[in-house]
Amino acid sequence: MTEYRTDWTREEIAELFDLPFMDLVFRAAEVHRANHDAGAVQLSTLLSIKTGGCVEDCGYCSQSASHETGLKATKLMDPRAVLQAAAQAKDHGSSRFCMGAAWREPKDRDMPAIIEMVKGVRAMGMETCMTLGMLSEGQAKQLADAGLDYYNHNIDTSPENYANVITTRSFQDRLDTLDHVRSAGINVCCGGIVGMGEKREDRVGFLHALASMEHPESVPINALVPVKGTVLGDMLADTPLAKIDEIEFVRTVAVARIAMPGSMVRLSAGRESMSESTQALCFLAGANSIFTGDKLLTAPNAGDDSDAAMFARLGIRAMDAEAPRVAVAAE
Repeated sequence: MTEYRTDWTREEIAELFDLPFMDLVFRAAEVHRANHDAGAVQLSTLLSIKTGGCVEDCGYCSQSASHETGLKATKLMDPRAVLQAAAQAKDHGSSRFCMGAAWREPKDRDMPAIIEMVKGVRAMGMETCMTLGMLSEGQAKQLADAGLDYYNHNIDTSPENYANVITTRSFQDRLDTLDHVRSAGINVCCGGIVGMGEKREDRVGFLHALASMEHPESVPINALVPVKGTVLGDMLADTPLAKIDEIEFVRTVAVARIAMPGSMVRLSAGRESMSESTQALCFLAGANSIFTGDKLLTAPNAGDDSDAAMFARLGIRAMDAEAPRVAVAAE
């Protein structure tokens, strides 16, 4: 197994960001081709299995109970409905099925249904991913025993900027959950959001935090989708210059690829507003995973047909499902 460096300094990450754009993308493309199949992109589908009513105050999130976004809170979905959605996603070419619940953390009473979902999706031959908020060591162990392949828990932004985005839990709380996930033997999916009005130094700090830990197997890079009624959505509505420009977004993807050569770098939220040219540059710079389908939790997404047409124009193919990386516990 290839070992990648985790001793990146902030200065080195900042120097990558400062490279001439063409040089940066070329270097990222070389790194990508040395570690991945450059013609294949993984298709993942994300389903909200429990929507709204979250007690966290994440400034970007429409599902926070602190925000007046008009979103109706729902209970945890029935596992049978989740498995039906997973089967449809597989039929449309997705090889990974991600399930997200708007919680600060799951309750122990919710775990049996969660476990049933994991086992059912995995039995279809798809990779499984969950994002449920913070986890205890015991909950992480239960998910590992069920065969969960990935757990998503984003750090969102730099350590210094974190308190400007979320006040109900700390950056260290995020790291603690990641430690529990790693210790349980589950692959880590961890990234963040750009375009929240942060400075480049925050994007440097964000990627440095990821590259200086054991690299997440998946690194989702989200562009903020401003939602009216959220703190950031309202704050940035009248300041269009706060939105990250597309060249800077591609830079962020390229630096992520160089700093974390073996990780899957995923274009996540915000892709529906990107041009195909921007997405093509992201693929060239090392992005090799996308969320497909019409919706990401509560945000709009490009859609299966649009993605298929783009892949055909670019000569990209969907990546086959990888073999599961976590052993299912014996019944």
